[in-house]
Amino acid sequence: MNYRLALKNTEPKRSLYLAVPMDTFDSFFTLKFVQTAIQDYQLYLIIYDIEKQVIVKWKP
Repeated sequence: MNYRLALKNTEPKRSLYLAVPMDTFDSFFTLKFVQTAIQDYQLYLIIYDIEKQVIVKWKP
């Protein structure tokens, strides 16, 4: 959250994304508590496949 605040002050038009491996997203970021936090904090996610080295999904 500190990085987000710093970015807002220095480059307010940029959006901050959190890159998350697909297996971590599937096992942790799908939990109800975490989904609520993502919505409340308005987090943007990039989910990627670590083995194929490709982006699987963008979640703004």
